[in-house]
Amino acid sequence: MKPKIAIIGEYYDTFVPHTALNESLDYLKAKYDFGYEWIETLTVEKYRDEILKGFTGIWSAPGSPFKSLDGALHAITFARLKDVPHLGTCAGFQHAVIELARSILGIKDAQHEEYDTMSSNLFVSRMACSLAGKTMDVFLKKDTLAHKLYGIDRTEENYYCNFGINPTFKSSLIHPQILISGVDQDDEIRIMELPSKRFFIITLFVPQTRSTIEVPHPLIKGFVEAACTI
Repeated sequence: MKPKIAIIGEYYDTFVPHTALNESLDYLKAKYDFGYEWIETLTVEKYRDEILKGFTGIWSAPGSPFKSLDGALHAITFARLKDVPHLGTCAGFQHAVIELARSILGIKDAQHEEYDTMSSNLFVSRMACSLAGKTMDVFLKKDTLAHKLYGIDRTEENYYCNFGINPTFKSSLIHPQILISGVDQDDEIRIMELPSKRFFIITLFVPQTRSTIEVPHPLIKGFVEAACTI
């Protein structure tokens, strides 16, 4: 079976993080023989495991709010439980935080402000200062998969987000199953991973916008390599 990556989200051809995502995967096709396909969140909500089971990697894309919160979360749960390599960027990071809060932390009503502004457990909320359009330093923590893939202690990354981890719940994410592997200069969480999985990394930034055919982004390259190792 040829490896194939599912990209979960609604595709917009005028949205830079989406076109850059496709390009970042196309850049790696010369080295890895794989395919990829965008799947809308409503489709995942309707068909669930049946539509996801043939994919060897899942990328939770930017671009929220999605048409189906349930569909977006189900794809993340599927990847986590089936140990399918998973990369989440921007909104993919935010939705993975909700999934981890509900599934691992046991906070069943953990919510994202884009979907329910009145929730008492807003794990993801609007930032006081938007990061959209900013480029910022990310500091990689040693003994993590992210650090191993980058091979450096600090990098610069681009952001397109207005939402992030609610500071009220930041400490709740310190958990034996969850590893914080990248932070900014203020120690705000920018990369998380699940060390028990083959590849499960989520980033608040959009690594695809810094990936080139000459120098593929290390996280994307690592994700594709994991998805192609069947």
